[in-house]
Amino acid sequence: MDEMRSSDRYGLRLMQLGAVLFVLGLLSGFVTGAMENPRMGLSAHLQGITNGTFLLAAGAVWGRVQLPGTLKALAFWLFAAGTTGNWLTVQLAALWGAGSMMPLAAPGFVAEPWQEQVVTAGLLAVSVTMLAGGVLLAAGLLRPQRSQ
Repeated sequence: MDEMRSSDRYGLRLMQLGAVLFVLGLLSGFVTGAMENPRMGLSAHLQGITNGTFLLAAGAVWGRVQLPGTLKALAFWLFAAGTTGNWLTVQLAALWGAGSMMPLAAPGFVAEPWQEQVVTAGLLAVSVTMLAGGVLLAAGLLRPQRSQ
């Protein structure tokens, strides 16, 4: 691993995090019925699985992303924070019964004001981080490939 390029290490770390998040998504599926809002629990389960799968795919193509080192590192951290934050925020919403930001998955559910604020802040942060990371990933994949 010491001889591994920094880019390869980031790709491997994305895949490792993706595998862990995928398993967390599977495990959270076992407890959806115990949540304050089981429908939101199902959403958390699906977020873990889909975000884990996304990280596995992103890690697999990471070596082809043509970005300067700092931007590539930024994209890595945006994806790491965005995907895990997404699963965790929706998991908390399911546990607390928060629903003001998600009327389709939580009709009629309202948690304590501070819990709603935590979920709202988390979802807004996730939206920004994943969009920014996605733009960087797309830009890095659309750039002409350097010859090796």
